[in-house]
Amino acid sequence: MRSTNFTKRTSLACGAALAVWMALVAEWAASGPLADALRWLGFTTALCASLVAAVVARRTARPVARSIAYTVVYMVVWQWLMFGTNALGWDELRVTLANCGLGVLFMVGLGWVVWGVERSSRHFQSRRALPIAWHERHAPHPFVAEAEGRRFSASGAPPKRIWNALDPDAWYYGRRGKKLAQSTAALGSYSLAFLLLTMLLSQLRGCQEIYEMPAGGGVQQTIAQTVQVQKRIKKKFVINPFSSIIFNPPPIDDVKLQLTEATSHRYTVGYGQGTGAGFSGGTGRGKVRFIRLEYAGGDWDQDFGVGADVNMLIEYGVRTSHAVAERTESRTVSELGNFAVGKSPPLVYLTGQRNITLSKSEAKTLREYLLEKQGMIFGDNGGSYHFHNQFVAMMRQVLPDVDPVRVPLDDVIHRIPFAIPFLPYVAPHGGKDALGWKVDGRWVCYYHPGDIGDAWTDDHSGVKPEIWEACYQLGTNVIFYAHAEYNKWLEARQKK
Repeated sequence: MRSTNFTKRTSLACGAALAVWMALVAEWAASGPLADALRWLGFTTALCASLVAAVVARRTARPVARSIAYTVVYMVVWQWLMFGTNALGWDELRVTLANCGLGVLFMVGLGWVVWGVERSSRHFQSRRALPIAWHERHAPHPFVAEAEGRRFSASGAPPKRIWNALDPDAWYYGRRGKKLAQSTAALGSYSLAFLLLTMLLSQLRGCQEIYEMPAGGGVQQTIAQTVQVQKRIKKKFVINPFSSIIFNPPPIDDVKLQLTEATSHRYTVGYGQGTGAGFSGGTGRGKVRFIRLEYAGGDWDQDFGVGADVNMLIEYGVRTSHAVAERTESRTVSELGNFAVGKSPPLVYLTGQRNITLSKSEAKTLREYLLEKQGMIFGDNGGSYHFHNQFVAMMRQVLPDVDPVRVPLDDVIHRIPFAIPFLPYVAPHGGKDALGWKVDGRWVCYYHPGDIGDAWTDDHSGVKPEIWEACYQLGTNVIFYAHAEYNKWLEARQKK
């Protein structure tokens, strides 16, 4: 009696914990107001309750109930690990757990489908066997079959069509290989349902990708730069003109000038109220990341992974003191849709020299990224006027109502944090002026016509130091502009 009461109380407690867990999952998915500490407490409590339920079920419940308990425990543990890795910022581990856990969940669900189909098949076959057995032992009694809703012949084949998919004698399974046809149909239906459910669950925060900026603050001002001139005057020689020693002295006033450009950080590079260089909408684990955009039809990976992107990211971190990622990344256009609103990358980089092909769905995803998720494209012509036309055509497909305009040198994107006196380029493949697409006073796309990425490579493609230095400064400006504008948008959303 005590064991029964204990089992009932345990089941009620675990049921309540499961209800709390489902509520927390919904709150977390909707980016609710709860603090991470409360979520940690709730998810951990639900995890412990599910483990207790599994132990109790193993001792007292039937095999089916134990299997149900183990399935629930797996889902709770998997979700707890997803939440934990997401909260700790372990994105790579989170993605691995998401993919592996999803595969295991598919196999677990498939096992339940196989069990359910087999159980239902046996049920229908046993019901059908009863009147047939009676029919074989006694005189034909059609009323017995009619009482069951069917007429059965001596062979057991129902003359009427059966539509129930759980019945192996359903007419659409054919006459031969009915079990195989039923199993194939069950596998196909389950796989389709699992795919649709996965697409729905992918909207949860744990399954979405997130981008977080580094925490901090600062102001949008131009970094003050000064040029210091140092004179180095060599030693003067006093020579006796009547000496018999032949000596070729250096010029008396041999002066060597050293020009040293010193950058004076009179303010913290960033935006908003916060401690240290960064952004008020960032987090302690946030970092500035450099994400290259993949697209079909061309060479999106031109110079990818050979130092250009990495060098620019490192230079950005040095020049702004912002925390940056350890390596650069790439994402497809469709994968931009996986980022949540308010947790999307402020900037993606797109380059190449051949074709750019976007489907209608990709154009829609890119439009939503620019307008609804406050993103920005940093375009770079990697080597041809053809790419220039391709890029402009792509933007016309994404933003048909917005025309490109020349970005003047006195624009904020050319002045903060570094004042760019001229547009630096390696080669003017698409002209000598930067183009921009502006929406509601914000640049949603900045297009560089002269292969700025080549200046970021290890050898700087042979350009002069003042060119590649200006290219690093311009890259820093564009990255900073995108993050600062994104931070302003985050603050406006919080006020609403």
